[in-house]
Amino acid sequence: MEDMEQAYQRHARTVYKFLLAQCRDPGLAEELTQETFYQAVKSVDRFDGGCKVSVWLCQIAKHLWYQHLRKRRREAPVPPEDLPEDPGPSAEEGLLEREGRMDLLRLVHGLPEPQREVVYLRAFGGLSFREIGDVMGRTETWARVTFYRSKEKLRNGGAEDEK
Repeated sequence: MEDMEQAYQRHARTVYKFLLAQCRDPGLAEELTQETFYQAVKSVDRFDGGCKVSVWLCQIAKHLWYQHLRKRRREAPVPPEDLPEDPGPSAEEGLLEREGRMDLLRLVHGLPEPQREVVYLRAFGGLSFREIGDVMGRTETWARVTFYRSKEKLRNGGAEDEK
C-alpha cells in the first residue's frame, strides 16, 4: 500500500465528499475523514489490496458514519430552551421549502440501493461520476447510467418504469 501521507493527499477529498453526502455537515464530515485515516493507519496491515485504496477508505468511513449514528441515537435530545435561535425565513417560506425538500428526500429515500446511494453521493456530496464509481467499486459509466435512471424515476414520482 502507498505511503499513508500520499494516500491522504490522493484520497482525503473523496472520503470527505463521501462522508459529506452521508451526513450533510461539513464539520462532522471533516472530523470523520480524520478519524477514517487514523483508523486506516491502525489497520493498514489488514489491507490486502483486494480493492482500490479509495474503496477501502470509504468502507472505513461508512463504518465510522454508522457508528456515529448509533452513538447519536443513544444520546438524549437537547431541550428546546437550549437550542440557539435562528432568524431564518418567514414561517410560510420555511414551511414550503421544508415540504419541498422533504418530498424530494422521501422520494430519494424510496429508491432501491444502489440508486439511492448514487443520488446521495452525486446530489448531496458533489462527487464526480468517476469518484462515485471508485467508491462503489464500479465504473464511471455505471455511475452515470445509475444516476440517470434514478433521476428519471424521481421525475416520475418514484414510480418504476415498466416497459
